[in-house]
Amino acid sequence: MVNAAFAVVISNLLVSTPTAVIPTWGAIAVAVLIGQAIYRMNWSLPIVSTVGVVALYALILLGDRFPLALPETLWGLPDNGVWILLLFAYAGIASVLPVWLLLQPRDYINGIQLFIALGILFVSVAIANPAIVAPAINGAVPDGTPGMVPLLFVTIACGAISGFHGMVASGTSSKQLDKETDTRFVGYFGAAGEGLLALGAIIATTAGYQSLANWEETYSAFGQGGVGAFVEGGGAIVQNGLGLPQSLSATILATTAVLFAATTMDTGVRLQRFVVQEMGRVVGVSLGKSLATIIAAGVAVGLTFGAGTDGSGGMLIWPLFGTTDQLMAGLTLSVVAVMLLRKNRNVIPALVPLIFVLVMSVYALFVQLRGFYDESNWLLLVLDIIILIAALWVIVEATQSMLLARHQNDDVDELVSADERADV
Repeated sequence: MVNAAFAVVISNLLVSTPTAVIPTWGAIAVAVLIGQAIYRMNWSLPIVSTVGVVALYALILLGDRFPLALPETLWGLPDNGVWILLLFAYAGIASVLPVWLLLQPRDYINGIQLFIALGILFVSVAIANPAIVAPAINGAVPDGTPGMVPLLFVTIACGAISGFHGMVASGTSSKQLDKETDTRFVGYFGAAGEGLLALGAIIATTAGYQSLANWEETYSAFGQGGVGAFVEGGGAIVQNGLGLPQSLSATILATTAVLFAATTMDTGVRLQRFVVQEMGRVVGVSLGKSLATIIAAGVAVGLTFGAGTDGSGGMLIWPLFGTTDQLMAGLTLSVVAVMLLRKNRNVIPALVPLIFVLVMSVYALFVQLRGFYDESNWLLLVLDIIILIAALWVIVEATQSMLLARHQNDDVDELVSADERADV
């Protein structure tokens, strides 16, 4: 779901903001050069960072000056469909390359660029002091808009407590740490960055419009807005605050959004390749990197184009993403809870969000189940039932694992007490 949906989001941005095309693809070359400079030429990190950022923003200026757009139809596909194929080709190649060659330097330079872009946005907010035109609670919602509870919490929690983040942390982040004690700094700083991005997105999509009427025009129907609203609203704030041209402001934010989504996508394909290879080992089949990558990317491509050549299939099952992501978050928290119990540590910080996440996920699944039935959307109805069964399975497994860990600790405590009595 992540790979398919992000491919659609990126392709739509490249079509709507052609000035972001050159910096988007040029960032790949910059990342490869950074990897070579650090690991092959032993350049110092400050020098590499400075050169990388200057190169990236030079590409942004170049892209703003020379926008690139594909023909409306190419190879029998619309322009966004072609971008989707190119994105999956890139993600597939990136997923089998050594981490130091592309993924790690790309994430690093994109992270720096993200903080610079957020700095530009927040400074612009401080100067322009835009008014939030969106209502605190919008009562005039379109027909079919889901209720605030539980879907609001499921949506927001995808950034705050994300199962996909749990997969990334175990699949790639943990393998790049110098030592285990770096985990807290990396995890907390990553969460702080996520929070800053969320705050910037909220400001851009609520205060980046001249009036409530302009805001309502963008959100006139459920499902509208999204990344395009972030680019449009944020671009208007940067233009008013720093006086940058609207085109350049939109290019900076569009490039930021694309690079952020692209790093998620190539990491997602790599993680999915890991999962495919692990599944092969479970059934006794050895799958090489190339074949596993083809399977991983092929499934996502099939999902993306499952409803048409425009890639609309990538967003078809997006309504179920929040609940599935929260299901993975619940699984991650249950593992953490079991580890804490086995170490006789305080389990409450993991147990409270675990219960909340699973309750909200199951609640949302039931709400969506009724909606899919009323709409006769049988595909999503069946998928919803499968995910609901998986959610209940996770609840049972988590409960059994934690009870077992608790009993094992009790047994150990009894043995220790017996030894102490024997010593006395």
